[in-house]
Amino acid sequence: MRLPLRPTTPASPQAKRAVTSGTFGSALEWFDFSVYGAMSATVFPKLFFDKLDPAMGLLASFATFGVGFFARPVGGFAFGHIGDRVGRRNVLLTTFISMGLASLVIGLLPPYSSIGFAAPLLLVAMRFIQGFALGGEATGSQLMTMEHAPGDRRAFYGALMGMGSPVSQVAANVLLAVLSGVLSEDAFISWGWRVPFLMSILLVAVGIYIRTKVEETPVFAEKAEAPAQRSTGPAAVIRGHGWTILRLMLAYAPIVVTFYIVSVFGLSYLADLGFSRSNTFTIILISNFLSVIAIWWGGRLADVHGRRKILMIGSAGTLFAAVVFFPVVDTGSFPVALAMVAFALVSAQFGNAGQAALFAEAFPTRMRYTGSALALTGTNLVFAAPAPFLASWLTGLSGGGTLSITVFWVGVTVAALVNMALMSDYKTLEGARHHFDKSGPAAGGPADTPEGRAAVQTGDGVVR
Repeated sequence: MRLPLRPTTPASPQAKRAVTSGTFGSALEWFDFSVYGAMSATVFPKLFFDKLDPAMGLLASFATFGVGFFARPVGGFAFGHIGDRVGRRNVLLTTFISMGLASLVIGLLPPYSSIGFAAPLLLVAMRFIQGFALGGEATGSQLMTMEHAPGDRRAFYGALMGMGSPVSQVAANVLLAVLSGVLSEDAFISWGWRVPFLMSILLVAVGIYIRTKVEETPVFAEKAEAPAQRSTGPAAVIRGHGWTILRLMLAYAPIVVTFYIVSVFGLSYLADLGFSRSNTFTIILISNFLSVIAIWWGGRLADVHGRRKILMIGSAGTLFAAVVFFPVVDTGSFPVALAMVAFALVSAQFGNAGQAALFAEAFPTRMRYTGSALALTGTNLVFAAPAPFLASWLTGLSGGGTLSITVFWVGVTVAALVNMALMSDYKTLEGARHHFDKSGPAAGGPADTPEGRAAVQTGDGVVR
């Protein structure tokens, strides 16, 4: 029986608080990362790497952008284990505060000309702290939200966390467009770029207040006391679910590769084509506004038709974008470039709507935080972090050509689509079959591993 697109189960007050709390966390993490990505392509090479030639300065700046991704698996490993042992709530308070303080310090950093090598060193350190905290925050906020959510709205609630990305891209680029429009070039580089980082403290204050009002998730609280359900550590998760983690990483790869090639490397590429900063910010702004609609609708559809199907549809869109992106934007036409960037990001965010629920449902409760965090942060480490750096390096290596970037982009996406075609959706958080699952337990899911079978109990229901 297929559920109607409009959900029928009312959301509890705690579910509403959880989704609001998670939205603030997602907004903060992506606001800071969006601003950092834009600054790494435009301002940071001039402020922190001005002793290098422009090409090497850009590469060094993108490398600091990647440091945050290298820190994510470490944070996911650490916070995931703690979250599976003591719960989601306290971990999320810690990660939220850490992200906010790191952003505040970045906004106060003097340039290389004032304190020398200490400037880029502190920038890298703060970027590492951001990534370390985000490794726990990104997955934790998804789980906190979905484990509180009604059963027929879990994909949608999880998608709302992903919505923080385009919403924050819109907010960040509106602010950057305003600042770059009203400030001179010198004023923007001197102090204007600091404003978005300093403003993040407001999100932290509001987010902490809301997060303290959210209780531990009922799914975790119910299972935490049972000895068989207690976390057995990250090593056990990797032993029992390593193959699942790798498959989830590859499945999500087209989304992150597309997002970071287009929204990070794309900024500098459009600038090289002659687009003004105002034009590039406007393109990203409109594209991400449309992405908000895409991820909202994708979340609704993922609760009806399945998480994997939505992820595959979005990835198929990114495959088309990968093939035509550079030839289209090379025309130099503003409306044509806008349409191309919008299509690429809308496709990515539509597919992104299925990620949170697919990842969470792949693991039993006692391993869910660790397993989901390792899969999510692993994807970002292997595929997202190198994307802007690799794109910049390949462009320089080929004298400005983009064919090698396209080959990489297409190759990753095709491999991911083949991988997803051989997968199935996993069971619900309680271990029952989904209404859209016509083939029984998903191959490679928790019920198909020794630890998964030990975590499943049948009787008046199926629980994990």
